Amino acid sequence: MLDLPLDELKGYLRIDGSEEDTTLALFVAAAEEYLLVAGVPEDQSGSARYKLAVMLYCAINYEHRDPAEKLEKFNFSLESLILQLKTG
Repeated sequence: MLDLPLDELKGYLRIDGSEEDTTLALFVAAAEEYLLVAGVPEDQSGSARYKLAVMLYCAINYEHRDPAEKLEKFNFSLESLILQLKTG
């Protein structure tokens, strides 16, 4: 399990205050599940790339929360990190 303080994630997302803390914690948990299902081994969870992948996943989902918004393509940076994490 990743040790990602919400303050660090909020800094990355440029969020002030604590109104979004519950949502952000949910995004972090969902990101870790997403990476596991995508084939990223759990032993990668301590790497900087894993942490960045979680932060990117959170950023994408935070910035595109409108369910009516359609994403044409998932983020290339996140896809690249997942591939790197899967292959070691």
